[in-house]
Order: sequence, then structure tokens, then C-alpha cells
Amino acid sequence: MSFRTRRIVEFRDTDAAGIVHFSAFFPWMESAEHEMLRSVGIKVLPDLHADDQTVTWPRVSVGCDYSNAARFEDWLEIDVAVSKIGRSSIHYAIGFSRDGGGTPLPIASGKTVVVCCRLRPGGGLEKAIIPDEIRAKLESI
Repeated sequence: MSFRTRRIVEFRDTDAAGIVHFSAFFPWMESAEHEMLRSVGIKVLPDLHADDQTVTWPRVSVGCDYSNAARFEDWLEIDVAVSKIGRSSIHYAIGFSRDGGGTPLPIASGKTVVVCCRLRPGGGLEKAIIPDEIRAKLESI
């Protein structure tokens, strides 16, 4: 299963040739991940005044492969899937496509790996086991 969202390509996302610049895909991946997390009730930004169970998700690996061009005002479908849940890490697979004349045309495929960390007073991070409640929500996607 996966989570799906849509976005329109803005002019600022394109290069001089009118094609989406490769760097635009990275904030889109993060934005789609955040939408997915919110859709199952997982906070994106921890409450710094909450108890010691507050976790955050720094990235440890991000990549994107490109297969077709997207241009200004194209509507992109963005699919986010949880491809692996480890003890303290989550692997996401992100697919971008647009309408290719009635058939979805693949545009790019990305991957992101995040690690569960507790946010310590003063800003320090400590690797943590994914809480059972969050694991169950992620497994429901």
C-alpha cells in the first residue's frame, strides 16, 4: 500500500529549458512524506515540551533517479510507500508520475531513509527504537 498526493509544478521549480530542475524533487519528497505521516496521526515536528517519548526523524540517506521530464503546470502524482521498517529506521520509496495520454508516465523515483531519534534538552539527538504506536501506524499505510 502507499499514500498518494498531487502537486502542480510551479514556475520556480523549472530550469531555463522549462523542465523541472532535479533539486525540486527533494523538497517534494519531504513534503509528501509529511502529508503521509499527518494522514495517520504521526506528528512531523515533536513537541519540545512533551515527555521523554518525543521522537524526530533525521534523514540519513536520500536519492532520486529521473526517467522523464516534467514541466511548468504539469500535475504530478506522488506516491509514498513504506518499503522497510527496521528497529530504528524507516525506508520510504517515492514515485513521481504524470498523465501520459491516459497512462501514468513515470517521471522519477526517490528513496529516503530516516532514523528514529529522541530529541534531548539542548538539541542533542539520540538514536531510539521506533515506538510501537508509531510502528503500527506506519504498518497501516
